[in-house]
Amino acid sequence: MYCTSLLCSHFPTIPATASTTIAVRSKHKKFHFRPKMSLNNTPQPVPPISKDLLAAVTKLLWGPSLPPGLLISAVRTAWNSTWQVMMSQLAPSDSSGGYSRPASKFRLDRNPNSQYHSRQNQTTLHLYVGLPCPWAHRTLIVRALKGLEDAIPVSVAAPGQDGSWEFQNTRNTDKDTLVPGKDNVNGCRTLKEVYGLRKAGYNGRATVPMLWDTERKEVVCNESYDIIEFFNSGLNGFARNPDLDLSPNSVKGKIEEWNQVIYPNINNGVYRCGFAQSQEAYDRAVNDLFSTLDMVDNYLSTSRYLCGDTITHADICLFTTLIRFDLVYNILFKCTKRKLVEYSNLHGYMREIYQIPKVAETCNFSAIMDGYYKILFPLNPGSIRPVIPSGCEHEALSAPHNRESLSCIDKTEQVYVS
Repeated sequence: MYCTSLLCSHFPTIPATASTTIAVRSKHKKFHFRPKMSLNNTPQPVPPISKDLLAAVTKLLWGPSLPPGLLISAVRTAWNSTWQVMMSQLAPSDSSGGYSRPASKFRLDRNPNSQYHSRQNQTTLHLYVGLPCPWAHRTLIVRALKGLEDAIPVSVAAPGQDGSWEFQNTRNTDKDTLVPGKDNVNGCRTLKEVYGLRKAGYNGRATVPMLWDTERKEVVCNESYDIIEFFNSGLNGFARNPDLDLSPNSVKGKIEEWNQVIYPNINNGVYRCGFAQSQEAYDRAVNDLFSTLDMVDNYLSTSRYLCGDTITHADICLFTTLIRFDLVYNILFKCTKRKLVEYSNLHGYMREIYQIPKVAETCNFSAIMDGYYKILFPLNPGSIRPVIPSGCEHEALSAPHNRESLSCIDKTEQVYVS
């Protein structure tokens, strides 16, 4: 479970040829436009068309009336064909048009301690993340709750317009807030370049989160669940909160049961809705999503967390989708049946996790919204980012959740982080 920029994959480059001709017909005239090509058949940059020129041409062709039906039909057909091409690269699908998420390439070794060396109070590991990505967000939360910030430094990439994670020279004036910045360990311009530093090389999908060994110049893991399990139990010698166990043996089976429900229907379910390439696939995904949300909301009416009175990996995996639901998925991914704020138990549960010390600092809502609305061109061609919903603002998320009454453990006994 991971993300690339565009949250899935690169767009293809569709080459033009010297014989490419675009014809536009009006009632009286036919105009031909031929892209200017160089001797090596490479398309030359085309200067942008000004709005005034476009308006003048439009008025010349059909006056104040709407464009002719034939033109509308032609544009609709061309756009639908282009959309299908882009979506096939952005979100691989099955035969029914349903989104099919590719598997992670680099999985964590069963004996992770053999994969890195330690030096003083740090490991040789470095974490690469992207803030819009819910899979990367999991690793940031567990890293913060376990107190591994010093042991596992992080570099934050941002989604680029070309469909890749890239690093920026953004200066962070607030050390408590994560923002996109430079590659702090390898000095690369893009995450793909980091993957390419492996001794064996790499030309596959450059995904986040990614755990990197700085000494061996090797990808340790890019599967989010492997990483959070490792952070939880494999680095207690470096953690400031080694006693915090997010996957205790007593509830491991229950965590796995919840993961089998939450991952396909909620975590990946919102993507199955947003990236569906047929009505049939969308209908199936949206029904799975909301029937599962209804079930979980009902369950949380009598249970403080998914596995009882204390937070576990199952809760963190659910939280990173819930915190993005009204911000992004409800609107952009067509998950419109209900907003999360309409689920009283789920919304209170999300607020409680958000209010756990250090969790809010991992939530950069501006970066999350930019990473979806401004980058996912096939879903939002205008790249216009809507205003943040009032229920998603920090003040609203900080409102009392009153979920302590569901716990049989006294609140004063619960310690999340030091």
